[in-house]
Amino acid sequence: MVIYIRNDSGDVLVLSQMWGPSHFCLILCLWACLDALPVAVDKTKVSPPVEDLEPPESVDTGLHYDRYLREVIDFLEKDPHFREKLHNTDMEDIKQGKLAKELDFVSHHVRTKLDELKRQEVNRLRTLIKVKQDMNGEKGMTVDHKALLKQFEHLNHMNPYTFEVEDLDRLIKSATNDLENFDKERHEDFKRYEMTKEHERKEHLKTLDEEARQKEEEHYEEMKKKHADHPKINHPGSQDQLKEVWEEADGLDPNEFDPKTFFNLHDTNGDGYFDEQELEALFTKELEKVYDPTHEEDDMMEMEEERLRMREHVMNEVDTNRDRLVSRDEFITATNRKEFLEPDGWEVMLFIFLLLGPKTDVCQSHLQGAAKPYEPEGQNNRNEISVACTAQLNEMQYW
Repeated sequence: MVIYIRNDSGDVLVLSQMWGPSHFCLILCLWACLDALPVAVDKTKVSPPVEDLEPPESVDTGLHYDRYLREVIDFLEKDPHFREKLHNTDMEDIKQGKLAKELDFVSHHVRTKLDELKRQEVNRLRTLIKVKQDMNGEKGMTVDHKALLKQFEHLNHMNPYTFEVEDLDRLIKSATNDLENFDKERHEDFKRYEMTKEHERKEHLKTLDEEARQKEEEHYEEMKKKHADHPKINHPGSQDQLKEVWEEADGLDPNEFDPKTFFNLHDTNGDGYFDEQELEALFTKELEKVYDPTHEEDDMMEMEEERLRMREHVMNEVDTNRDRLVSRDEFITATNRKEFLEPDGWEVMLFIFLLLGPKTDVCQSHLQGAAKPYEPEGQNNRNEISVACTAQLNEMQYW
């Protein structure tokens, strides 16, 4: 996940790149894929002493109950019985609450620690809600009680003292649902960013006289043309795209491209899977053909949205069991398909159209590129579609 802020000059800065939901495959799959993770110690044969129950640091999911979620996971993994059940329960059974019932069989010291974690979480939420109520009261605003109660959906607040089967079931369902909506929220954030950017540009034009406004518009059109003038983009996840990474990033002979070796090279944590961040890293070379942070016409926020679009497309094509991970077998199978060897073309999205939804048939065909990339039939086809969309939007008085 990429975090952006604006500095005092209004420029957008990239603060950092954090792990996204795929790094919480233990949450999304809710530990169904745990067998694939390397384990240094056989914890099924050793009962952990109470004094060792300190949760290791982990990454932030972005959920408001992130710390509670991570600590519950960390402590449950320390119980031999529960860990064994994780290995023998598939994801659908976990989502349906079958794993949660195993909580009744975990050790006493783990249950005691989970009780303590729940009490701390309830107190945190109560304090947070009181602060929000006080702030709304000071501003004369009506308290949205329904929204406040949603803060408690990941636990049973009617019993604030002990961590029960219902609490684990609620936590599993809340985390699964919230993390599965992660990409959708990223898209919505980006749309708001683009709309704000366009609004600010229009408002700025209103402050200019006719001559200055005309110069500004001409400059804007020139920047759009410069941005659109870039080398061919390889279809994400295709043989051509991966061979380019193999040659330029890995420094290997493209004639000796080997999918198994490629997978091992780019499975950076060695767990036997491509997670979402490992996949997104493969698209950097393609994105650098279009976006340069030193160029005025290139928006790095748009670059990250395009990276997300590429990753979603590859996931849709390759991740057959929909666990938000690409296993070695899924990857090798995909490299034998016709789509890998003879891919369609790929067009970088013109993001202003992404904001508008399927307003018209011709614009809709362009917008659908996120799922099925538009295949250009000629050198000027992209520009022709853009012009057609712009003309229709002019008729709708969008501009």
